[in-house]
This record gives sequence, C-alpha cells and structure tokens, in this order.
Amino acid sequence: MANCYPPVSTSVLTPGAFPSRLAALGWTRTVYVRGAALGVSPAVAIVGARAASRTGMERAFELARHLATRGVHLVSGGALGIDGAAHRGALTGGGTTTVVLGGGCDVAYPQRHAGLFSEVLARGGSLVSERPDGAQPRPGAFVARNRLIAALVDAVIVVEADVRSGSLSTARAALELGRVLAACPGTRGTDRLIVEGAGLVEDGADAELAMTGHPRRPRATPLDPTAERVRDALAAGAFTVDAIVESTGLAVRAVLRALPQVESSFQARKQ
Repeated sequence: MANCYPPVSTSVLTPGAFPSRLAALGWTRTVYVRGAALGVSPAVAIVGARAASRTGMERAFELARHLATRGVHLVSGGALGIDGAAHRGALTGGGTTTVVLGGGCDVAYPQRHAGLFSEVLARGGSLVSERPDGAQPRPGAFVARNRLIAALVDAVIVVEADVRSGSLSTARAALELGRVLAACPGTRGTDRLIVEGAGLVEDGADAELAMTGHPRRPRATPLDPTAERVRDALAAGAFTVDAIVESTGLAVRAVLRALPQVESSFQARKQ
C-alpha cells in the first residue's frame, strides 16, 4: 500500500518512555508513533460503525469539531465511516487528532484515507500503532488496537454501532481501563450501552459533560412490570420480538405494547 505521508520518521516508544496514561496502566507493549508526541490532555475518542449512516457521520463530525474548538484532542481509528468523520471534524475545528492504526504507521489503510492521514500529520497530530513500519493490517488487528484507543483518552463516545460492532470492543476497553463511556442513542449497539449505564450524548454540551467525568444520564422513566421484563431481555441481547417472547415468556401482544415505553426510557431527552 502506497505511503503518501510527509517525510516524518517513526518513533519507537518502550514502557520507560510512555506518556502518563499508558505508564499508569502498566502498559508493556512497544508503541510506534509518527508525528506529535502522545499524551495530549484532555482527550476523547469518538468511534463507531464503518457502514455508518449519514446522520451518524454528521453527528460524529459535529461532536469532534465542537470539542476541538474547546481544546480537546480527538483520538479514533482512522476507519471509514464514523472514525473518518470524527478526524475531519477535529481538523475543521482547528484541533489535533491521533489516528490509531491496525498496521504500521507508514501503511495507509484504508487507502482512501491516505490524504486524511497526511493532513493529520501536517496539522500537528499523530499516527500510532502497536505494529512496526511495513506491517500490513491483518484480521484481528483492528479489534486489538481498540484497547490502545481507549487507553489514550479520558472518555470514549460511541456514536453509532450494531450489537456486533467492533466499536463495542473499544467501549469494553474503556470500562476496563476506568475511562468514561458515553454513547449516542439511536442504534442497537449504542442503545444497549446506554441501558447498561453509559452516559448519554446528543450534542456538544453532553460531550463536554462526558469529558468532565460526569456524563448526562437518561431521565428515569417509570416502567411497569411487563416493560421492566422487556427492558431486561433487551439488555441481555434479545433484539427481536421473538427473542424477547422466548426470554420473558410474555405474549407477543404484551411485548409489542411494552416496547414503545422501553424505547422511550432508553432515549430519554433533556428536561
């Protein structure tokens, strides 16, 4: 894969030279960096689906742009979809951004983002990887790099995801590493994160709250006993009416009556 980057060398960081976030985690892997040094603070990761909707990409762009105008550094995975929109939003907002790659720092993947990665470097950002120069992306590398994304930030915001999205591995890593986790409502994966306790992000102000460590929580909506059973089934991964019926033992009609109430509780709006 062609390299279109400016002539910037790759630095090799070993545990003794890690920024404070990685050092505090007891990180033992070698990390490769092109561009500015790591450890920028405050920092947020905005991640999500590759096959993203237009609405999701616009939301990622605007959240990143908003945070960048307030001096927040953006970290994401450089992929198509939500990741790319977030990197572009940060640059548009005059901020800096870090791309955490699944291959070597000199490998433009996806190739369509070679120009974006060059701009990231030219604007004071960085390309980061746990793999040396020349290493091509391989199956499993992108999930593995998600832990590094979470490690480099104060908060992770998942914008759009299905229940099997790789972005949810970044969410899990955020919780394991003690980072703030928040999500935007509207997709099955993000709605599940919210019902399981992630903060709610619908605009830039919510993203700022997540950065402070006090993310907005959905407004509590009282649920009747039937709706509570449906909610618990959804949280356990039952995402079809048939699956909910099987999990709860409720009649189809009862499940259908409860779903609007449960959905309302998932996506509660501001006062």
